[in-house]
Amino acid sequence: MERARVYIALLHYPVYNKRMEVITTSVTNLDLHDISRVACTYQVNGFFIVHPLKSQQELVNQILDYWRNGYGGEYNPDRKEAFQVVRLADSLPEVIANIAGETGVKPKIVTTDARVYPNTVGYSLLRERLTREEECFLLLFGTGWGLSRELMLSADYILEPIAAQRPYNHLSVRSAVAIILDRLLGGD
Repeated sequence: MERARVYIALLHYPVYNKRMEVITTSVTNLDLHDISRVACTYQVNGFFIVHPLKSQQELVNQILDYWRNGYGGEYNPDRKEAFQVVRLADSLPEVIANIAGETGVKPKIVTTDARVYPNTVGYSLLRERLTREEECFLLLFGTGWGLSRELMLSADYILEPIAAQRPYNHLSVRSAVAIILDRLLGGD
């Protein structure tokens, strides 16, 4: 089945801390490994790690180099393959520009959060939109305590929370990416 082009981005800014202050979070090695594997499994067109700090970008580049070009890739070719989908960017506008340059269209922005927002869309609606191969989508995932409200509300779509009705709803971003991609791109 043909489908829309789908990209994902893990944003480390602008995100909240537990006091709902906008901060920049640190890169987590496990996020890079696990999300790249999920992105490769579900055949997304690109997984962007978005971080504004040069020191954190250097860390990401060291990890990528080890698995793409170093001993890690020799030792574990599957991990090397998964890391091929990963790209690094300074900002969300840079990601959008890269995708538009690659595809010729500006992607529709889909934000995700554990909180409920007005005008959220369900998985079935977005899944149906993904069957339109002329479309292009960028799903945004936040670190810390989630994406800033301003960013959430600026999106074309806000995807409903995974477990909105549960008393505890604070999944790791790695888990959330896996669940959401399976709901949107997995089999029936």
